[in-house]
Amino acid sequence: QVQLVESGGGLVQAGGSLRLSCAASGRTFSSYAMGWFRQAPGKEREFVAAISWSGGNTYYADSVKGRFTISRDNAKNTVYLQMNSLKPEDTAVYYCAARWDRTGWNPKMYDYWGQGTQVTVSS
Repeated sequence: QVQLVESGGGLVQAGGSLRLSCAASGRTFSSYAMGWFRQAPGKEREFVAAISWSGGNTYYADSVKGRFTISRDNAKNTVYLQMNSLKPEDTAVYYCAARWDRTGWNPKMYDYWGQGTQVTVSS
């Protein structure tokens, strides 16, 4: 069982930056691949970024590539999403998710989810 709690969301102007954190409970955090997803009002949940259990492999949606960076600290049971050059279209609720062993892009592949944190980017 893994419990996930996101933090770091807020209101920022276009071009600004935010860093999201996702703190995980459980002693097996380092065995889980982690992902960030987002959901805007009226839209489906979409993949943002993922990181392998070791942190050695990262994956990004085309829409955030070059602007967002996913990382993890297994000693702190935490995964991060550094978001730079934010755009109004990045506005959404951001969720972190855990999947045993391997990364994935489909939300249905993930086993555990946080409650989400709101990111709002004003123009």
